[in-house]
Amino acid sequence: MTPERVLIETIGWAGAALILAAYVLLSTGRTTGQSRGYQWMNVVGAACFVLNSGYNGAIPSAVLNVIWAGIGLYTLWVIRQGR
Repeated sequence: MTPERVLIETIGWAGAALILAAYVLLSTGRTTGQSRGYQWMNVVGAACFVLNSGYNGAIPSAVLNVIWAGIGLYTLWVIRQGR
């Protein structure tokens, strides 16, 4: 494995961990869908998945995660407007 490949895989796993942690926090009631922290975890996690998926040629996954990040960014904008 090349150093570049190791970096891309590490980024992908970090993204997976962030999205999974966000889901656990939401499911256990420790955060809400309107939490900035929850939304940022999803945005950053999705961005990591976009990088990993794009590198590996998994275009459907990359597109899904672009949309996922977009939803998170939109929600962050809505939260900011409301405060």
